[in-house]
Amino acid sequence: MTTATLRTLRFGQKDYPVVLPNVHDPRLHLAAVIISIHVLGQIALGFRVSVPQILSAIVTSALIEVILTLRRTGQLVWPASAMLTGSGVALIFRVIGTERGEHWSWEGWYLFSLVAAVSLLTKYVIRYRGSHVFNPSNVGLVVAFLVLGSTRVEPLDFWWAPLDVWMLAVYIIILVGGLLITARLNLLAMAATFWVGLALGLGLLAYSGHCITAAWALEPVCGSHFWRVVVTSPELLVFLFFMITDPKTIPRGRLARLVFAFCLAVACTLLIAPQTTEFGAKVALLGGLVVVTSVRYLFDRLLPEVAFEPGRGDTLVKRMVAPGGSELGPRRTFVRGAALGSVVTLVAAAVVVAGAPARQTAQAAVVETPVEVETEAVPLPPVTIAAEVEGLNSEIANGGAGELAVALAEDLMIEGEAMRRADSSLLRAASDGQRMLAMERRVEVAATTGKFVVANYRFESLHLVVVFTDGSQGGASLAFEATGVLEHVTLDNDGLEVQRVETPFESVFVMRQGAGQRWLIVDELPPE
Repeated sequence: MTTATLRTLRFGQKDYPVVLPNVHDPRLHLAAVIISIHVLGQIALGFRVSVPQILSAIVTSALIEVILTLRRTGQLVWPASAMLTGSGVALIFRVIGTERGEHWSWEGWYLFSLVAAVSLLTKYVIRYRGSHVFNPSNVGLVVAFLVLGSTRVEPLDFWWAPLDVWMLAVYIIILVGGLLITARLNLLAMAATFWVGLALGLGLLAYSGHCITAAWALEPVCGSHFWRVVVTSPELLVFLFFMITDPKTIPRGRLARLVFAFCLAVACTLLIAPQTTEFGAKVALLGGLVVVTSVRYLFDRLLPEVAFEPGRGDTLVKRMVAPGGSELGPRRTFVRGAALGSVVTLVAAAVVVAGAPARQTAQAAVVETPVEVETEAVPLPPVTIAAEVEGLNSEIANGGAGELAVALAEDLMIEGEAMRRADSSLLRAASDGQRMLAMERRVEVAATTGKFVVANYRFESLHLVVVFTDGSQGGASLAFEATGVLEHVTLDNDGLEVQRVETPFESVFVMRQGAGQRWLIVDELPPE
């Protein structure tokens, strides 16, 4: 037993035993790890979750557990497991709109309470043979993300922050705590099997050119970068040490647990393969555990066991036996080995095929800029940089903002030259996306009407920020909040000036990097 009755409390005419956790309870050690991550997330890592949101999930879970346990046993039991469920939900769950540094925001607190409540209640509602089927926080989070969608909620990012002293502290806390707890539960082999299997599966995906877009990246996260981010992600380590190794939701046998872990790695890889966004990849990772856990009893029933029998002297001899007790002969062993090899081959092929959508997304994200146009240097104001730009760990934040401002000025001049020449092919060297479509229409209208309006920009201020034009899961883009004077020069078919008008302007120019490391204008937005 990991709990001990310390005292009683009297309510009305009845005494209720109070049961508190023992100091050796592994749930307390796990709670210490999760709370430490929460604290570092608030003070150093800029987690987009607030203290009220965290407490909403923990308190809701605790209250439900205390009430249900009191009704069932007549005891006031410290809700250690329920509080772990609530803190696990709060660690991974995020509500769109909560920003970094908003430590006391109540934004979406009720969603945290709702997800925590649903997660905990699955322990009592979805049961088989007297035990709950799913890891509560895992299944609750998957349901929440699928039902609410990426426009309202999202999971914790794979990438948390640059590798500094605070991130090193996080890794040490997770690794030391996770290794100690899983070793105590004899689950290290299972955890290692899952990590190695997932690393191999994602390695195959990465080799095939897999890419995802992420809110913390300015371009698609592809290939080896994708593999490195996911397999070393602290979120994956939390999933590895504290979610898949829940003793009550995994098979009982040692061999069954190892095969369970490998099958889980395969399921997660196959579910991640077609995802093109970080949101999809993270939900797929969590969803893999829901899928495999739902059939965990089959692993104990159907897998062969390893039997031991006395041999010569004190030696123990291993032999594989089938579920019915008969020894496996060489022919059957060969057949099963061949079948296993075929399954591995089919799974590898399925991973590559399933990853096709992500490879197509990566190819679509590459912007070709084959046109070269000479431009003149223009004076530019000093560039100020928003704090979130530095949070992306981009070289732009370390001396590259000035070069990006020069690229913006050059792109605008190229657009002006495309209008002057009525040659929309020049636009490929300056713009893409919505901006290119808009400029192409302007050039076509000018060629039809004979009035060519060339825009000349003189900047007075440039502030570099991060924007999400396609939502946070469409990837981050850099943008200049620009002010200054816009000069419209109208030319006729002969290139003669007809009119010149100056007006102040205030716009947001969204930039994205194309082929050849050239930055292009992809959109122009009104200021917020």
